[in-house]
Parts: sequence; C-alpha cells; structure tokens
Amino acid sequence: MPSLPPRSSDSPLPSTTPSADNLDSGPKPNANKSWRTNLALFAATAVSVLFSGAAGDMAPLSSRTAWVHGAQFAGTLLAILVAHEMGHFIAARLHRVEASLPFFLPLPLLSPFGTLGAVIRMRGEIPTRSALLDIGASGPLAGLTVAIPMYAYGIAHSPVVAVGAVEGAVELGEPVLLRLIDRLAAPAVAEGMTLFVSPVAFAAWAGMLITWINLLPVGQLDGGHVAYALFGPRQNRIAQGVHRAMLVFFFVSLAGGLGRDSAAGLGLSRIGLHVGNAIFWLVWFEVIAILGSLSVQAELHVLRPMTRVVATLGLSIVASAGREKPTVFLWVVWFAGLTTLLAMERQWGVLRPHRLTDHPTTGFEPLGYGRQAVALLTLLFFLLLFMPTPIVM
Repeated sequence: MPSLPPRSSDSPLPSTTPSADNLDSGPKPNANKSWRTNLALFAATAVSVLFSGAAGDMAPLSSRTAWVHGAQFAGTLLAILVAHEMGHFIAARLHRVEASLPFFLPLPLLSPFGTLGAVIRMRGEIPTRSALLDIGASGPLAGLTVAIPMYAYGIAHSPVVAVGAVEGAVELGEPVLLRLIDRLAAPAVAEGMTLFVSPVAFAAWAGMLITWINLLPVGQLDGGHVAYALFGPRQNRIAQGVHRAMLVFFFVSLAGGLGRDSAAGLGLSRIGLHVGNAIFWLVWFEVIAILGSLSVQAELHVLRPMTRVVATLGLSIVASAGREKPTVFLWVVWFAGLTTLLAMERQWGVLRPHRLTDHPTTGFEPLGYGRQAVALLTLLFFLLLFMPTPIVM
C-alpha cells in the first residue's frame, strides 16, 4: 500500500512542473540506505507468518507436518505481498516518483496471518492522475495475478472432511470471485462433509482479504488512489460515505446476529460470538480514521490517533475476553466503551464534517479511456472480493 506524505497548505499543486529532483529517474543519494531495515522487517515477517501458519494447522505444533504446512502458508502469502508491493514500487519508479522499498509489518499472535501486510513510502508528489492510477492499481492487480492461481491450486488440493471433524474451525467469507473459482476447481463435497482449505488456499484467501481491504475507496488506500484518479475531487465525498458505511455494517451485522438468536429463543447468550463476527468493521472504521489523522495537519482534527488506538485495542481485547468468558458486567463495560468512543467521534472526530478521508490533490486532467477501463476493473475487483463477514466464528 503506497502512502503519500502530509501536504502543507502552501505546498505547490501537483499539476505544477515537478522539480528537477523529481525528474531525475535515478535514485537520490542514500535513498535506499535503509534497505537493511526493510530486509530485517521482511525476515521478521517471514518468521511471524511461518509461526502463524504452523500454529493454525490441524497437526500439533511439535510435528513436522505443522511446520511444512506453515511453510506452504508463509511462502504463498509472502509471494502475494511481495508481488503487490513490487507492483507499486516499479510503477512509482517508472513515473519517476521516489519510493522506498517495501516495509513489511510483522504482527505475531495478534494477527491470524502473522502480519499486517506492507507499506511503501513515497516522497514528493504524484504529478498526474494517470501516474496516480498506475501506482495505485499496480499493487492490487500484481498481487491478484499471484493470489488467484494459488487459490485455485490450493482449493483443488484441499481435503474433504466430515462436518464438525475439526475442532475450533471457523468459516471463511466467500466473496463472489472465490465462489466462481470454487465452482471450477474445488473437489465435490458430499452431504455431511465440508471442505477444509489447504494452507495454500488459506494463504491465498488471506492475501485476497488484504487486497480487498486495500481496495477500499477511502483516503490513501490503494482503492482511494484509484478512485481519486477516476473521479477527481468528487472522490472525497464518496470516501466519507464509504467510511461511515463501515460503521453501519458493524451495527447491521451485530443486530442481524442478535435478531436471529432472539427469534430462535437464545436471547443474548451468544452476544460475544456476534460481536466477534462484526467487530472487523468497527476496527477498520477506526484504523482508517487513524491513518487519516497521520496524513493531515494536526489542526485539522482534535481526536488524537493514540486515543483511537487505545480505544480500539481495548474494545477488541474485551470483546475477545467476552467471547471466552461472557459476563453481564463485561458486556455492560464494552458497550459503555463503544458508546464513549462514538460520542468522541461525533464531537471531535470522523462523525462530524472532516477531511481525514480526503485524498491529496493530484493533477486535473482526466484519464484516457484505457486507464479508465483499468480503474473500473480494479474497483470491480473490490466488489468481487467483498465479504460482509470475513470470518464467522
């Protein structure tokens, strides 16, 4: 995911002539002096992903099988992430935009995949919307050229097991694209049986989930770059609507689960399960607000990023504890915390008029027909990968 530096109010517009430094096709002196940091983060991410793949396997962690499956998972997911980030990097260099090597983000234990993905830091300004599209779309499209065939291979080699045979198994979201691939490649499943995805298929699914999140047409995510290149400043209004829709999805998902339980006479006994299924949307609603807070001038927002980080982590941890050992007191505290966070967002944050999901101004000339088609195709992949509930407990 490429990100641009914050813009000051007196910075020249990207449509002006780029500086001589930006026209220099070669890297600036010491531009990549931090490559050792990039390599160290990649190595740490590889270890973290390998461990996550082995720990999540059906076989005991002490067995050779678990680590072989972990290596399959790690190799597949890292290949997708590398393809994605190098797509951004190469496109940036072709347009003479200075870009860093990818910074991979390890996240052991807290993430089921062992990573948060990777980012590329771009210095300077992107002079045209054509360049913005090429840089924004190249990553997701490059990653999908690896993820789609790997998912097809992995699902074709996934074992068929009896329903309930795997303790603690979760149900993965099935976007339209993966349903189409399943029809073509997945083995037949008899009644009373289910498909247990192979490590390769699970890694490809994870890669496509990360790609889908990046394709959200908001702020400086890849989808935000593509949408701004296509729609121009109108995208800023679209971004606010998409961002707030994520909060709506959280409440609709939670209310739907609780409503079904109420109709079945279960009351609130499974509230932790439904919060766990829906909290994805709440977390990413806040993550996008945090990213926006880091991308604009401090005076443009009052609610600080660290406040959001602490509140989101706290709600996630309490929700996880409530799923394991639910108590009335715990859920009263959780909903009180949620209400407080949303009240702060309404008073000082993204539930009032704001610019946190705006995209930096980039050029004024429209895209040509060919690039318009690429932009629409890229956004179509966002729809094809859409998952109302990515993971069902």
